[in-house]
Amino acid sequence: MPENDPTAPAVTAPADLRADCANCFGLCCVALTLTASADFAIDKDAGTPCPNLADDFRCGIHARLRTEGFTGCTVYDCFGAGQKVSQETYGGRDWRSAPDTARQMFQVFPVMRQLHELLRYLTEALTLPAAERLYADLRDVLATTEHLTRLPAGELADLDVSAHRDRVASLLLRAGELERATVRRRDTRSRRGADLIGASLKGADLRGAELRGAYLIAADLRGADLRRAELIGADFRDADLSDADLSGALFLTQAQVNAARGNAATKLPGSLTRPPHWAADRPGTA
Repeated sequence: MPENDPTAPAVTAPADLRADCANCFGLCCVALTLTASADFAIDKDAGTPCPNLADDFRCGIHARLRTEGFTGCTVYDCFGAGQKVSQETYGGRDWRSAPDTARQMFQVFPVMRQLHELLRYLTEALTLPAAERLYADLRDVLATTEHLTRLPAGELADLDVSAHRDRVASLLLRAGELERATVRRRDTRSRRGADLIGASLKGADLRGAELRGAYLIAADLRGADLRRAELIGADFRDADLSDADLSGALFLTQAQVNAARGNAATKLPGSLTRPPHWAADRPGTA
């Protein structure tokens, strides 16, 4: 289909897969359940607005989330689902001025969030040179996912995305394997879902490693080489990435980076930004 064909389906741009809170109705602050813990200072039921949500749908303590006990909010990423639901699915009608939309909108949001997360990974997979043989299949599931994001609200609320996620996950796994295989002398041990909580991995050569879904909570990864490591779903909460090299890491998200600790010497993929809470003024100590 020609690129200028007006009947061609719209494609979500990479920028639209990043949260734009200014165009969202505070959906993550309402639709999600919060449980009092190290991540959240309060308990909150799904569908109940967070007490810190202002009338303009902005967070009243955004600049103080970490100090106020809401670290979990700083590491959450909707992948642009919030503005998509707010401005496209519901055409700019918010749940306060149109309360009849509230219940359904809060059901649609987590579904859209899953779909946008898949779009984020599929978009990256299509940039991996070694996965070129999969490009046709990747484009096919990308188009299907795009179509699902544009369903009417009622259909989205009832959508079971599990089967679609499985199909996408299988393709992403193959794409990651092909790309990791290009690393010479790579770490070939599978650490998929591994318990690496608090692990001492300082200076480890993890190039091309499979760390999909690994628990790296509070792990010492100072100076580790994670280039071309596959990191879908890896839990980096409080992991120390000071001086680590994550440039070229596969399927790393901003939320994962935000959950970790790092410094000015930590190398990140160009699409990600250094979190404000990282020590940006000095390298990590050896």
